[in-house]
Amino acid sequence: MQLWVGLGNPGAKYAANRHNIGFMAVDRIAADHGFAPWKKAFQGFVSEGRFGSARVILLKPETFMNLSGQSVRAAADFYKIPVAGLTVFHDELDLAPGKCRLKQGGGHAGHNGLRSIHQHLGEAYARVRLGIGHPGDKDRVAGYVLSDFAKAEAVWLDDLMRGISDGAAALAAGDGAKFLNAVALRTAPPRPSTGTRPNDTAPPPGKTAPAAETDTRSALEKLADRFKR
Repeated sequence: MQLWVGLGNPGAKYAANRHNIGFMAVDRIAADHGFAPWKKAFQGFVSEGRFGSARVILLKPETFMNLSGQSVRAAADFYKIPVAGLTVFHDELDLAPGKCRLKQGGGHAGHNGLRSIHQHLGEAYARVRLGIGHPGDKDRVAGYVLSDFAKAEAVWLDDLMRGISDGAAALAAGDGAKFLNAVALRTAPPRPSTGTRPNDTAPPPGKTAPAAETDTRSALEKLADRFKR
C-alpha cells in the first residue's frame, strides 16, 4: 500500500494558488483513474484506488500547509504505511513552470509543507517536484506562491496534470523513469525543427533544395534521443 500526498491549503480562497498544485495533481489522478469519492479523515480528505495490484491512498491535508505533517502522520499510522511508501506532490520554486522531477529523501529547501512532514516522519520519502518558477526576488516568494496561476499558464498546467495522470500507474509500480517519460510526452512532445542554421542559404536560382528525409522514429524513440544529448 502507498500513500500519495498532495500539498496545498484548504478552501476556495486558495484553490487556484500556485502553492496548491499538489492538491491539483492528486485531484486529477483521482478523477481520471476512478478512485473512490473523497471523504474526510485524518485532518484532511482521502480517496482510495488501485493501479493493478498496487493500492494507493490519496491524501489532501486540511491543516494548512505549515501543519501538513500532522495529517500525513495520522494517515500513515492508521494504514501502517512506512515512510518508504510515502510520495508527496508539491510546488517547486527552483524548477521552471511545467517541469517535473522525482526526488528521494533530502532536505525541505524551506518549503513549509515538507518541513512539517520532516518533523513528523523524517526526510526519507519520495517527492514529485512540480515546477512553478521563481518570482526572482526572495521577498516576493510568499505573495507569489499564494497567488493564482495566470490565465496564460493554463495550457502548460493542464499538460502537466495530464502527464502526471498518464504516468500514475508507472509511479505506483516504482518505475520513475517511465513516469517522467509520460509527463514529458505531454509537456515537451517532440516537434520537428523549423529553424535554419545561421549560414544556411537559399538554393541558387534554377535549382531546387533536396527533399527532406522522413523521420520514421516513434515519439518515444525521439524522446529517448533527446535525453541522450
